[in-house]
Amino acid sequence: MIIDVFTHFFPEPYFRALTDRTSGLGAIADRLNAIAPLANLEARFRAMDVLQDYRQVICLPSPPAEEIAAPDIAAAICRIGNDALAELVANHPDRFAAFVAAVSLLDADAAVAEIDRAVTSLGARGVQIYTNVAGRPLDLPEFEPVFAAMARHDLPVFLHPARTAAMTDYASEPRSRLEMWWCLGWPYETSVAMARLVFSGLFDRHPTLKVITHHMGAMIPAMDGRLDGGMRFLGSRTSDEDYSAVLPSLRRPHADYFRDFYADTALFGGRSGLLAGVDFFGVDHVVFATDAPFAPVQSTYDALAVLGLSTEDRRKILQGNAERLLKLAPV
Repeated sequence: MIIDVFTHFFPEPYFRALTDRTSGLGAIADRLNAIAPLANLEARFRAMDVLQDYRQVICLPSPPAEEIAAPDIAAAICRIGNDALAELVANHPDRFAAFVAAVSLLDADAAVAEIDRAVTSLGARGVQIYTNVAGRPLDLPEFEPVFAAMARHDLPVFLHPARTAAMTDYASEPRSRLEMWWCLGWPYETSVAMARLVFSGLFDRHPTLKVITHHMGAMIPAMDGRLDGGMRFLGSRTSDEDYSAVLPSLRRPHADYFRDFYADTALFGGRSGLLAGVDFFGVDHVVFATDAPFAPVQSTYDALAVLGLSTEDRRKILQGNAERLLKLAPV
């Protein structure tokens, strides 16, 4: 059995609510509308049939609700999306192993209430959040109740990057060009969010918290030396803010926390990132994911061959780790 833990689907009720009640899809509308398996079940199942004994865990696609709606509307459309995803899983259990709930962090109390509803009433097996909340970092105290709720449920947070062309690459330009905001900006965004969570002490306060990072932990595996030895001098490069208390406040060496994250294999079929990611996180912290239908299923699966895994380790990545993290019945 293969469990693809991070895939996206656009249920019709959610799409209708989003287009009717928010500012809409924005610049990514053409991209989303061109991908038939994103919303069409027949096309979806054909795309899934390239692999045997293959099931997906589904969640909503971008854009984040926080970026396109006021707090009450954002919370409402997330509820609609979660109801629709739960119905898809119930109607097609042979195709969809589970769903991951959506929440809007514009109202943390409402987000916690929706997490509780989605997990206990709808059967959600995690929650998807984005690497920033309409431009605000995840380590702000106002967002901690969401992480506390997931630690309480002992289910993972799925961390998805969020960044648009509005965040420029150079001060001399008004917008990011050549879609670098997506290609390179998303990995940077994920990496910074991970670091902010680590240095905030979140994992000391919630030691059972589990976070699955999209796209194999982004830049983190390749930056292990800078994160470890380089960041031991945290504060020595900064004169306008005092960081001297950050590292001493952590209960463990700071580099250890980065290996506590989980990472998925959604690298568009890339191989070098797989090698670095599995070496950094270890096979027990890697789960199979494709990012379908935005990325290829077959080549993502085929890329695993570069790892030279044992039968046991291959099963962990393709199935066992997902069953453990998401509390799915073993197949």
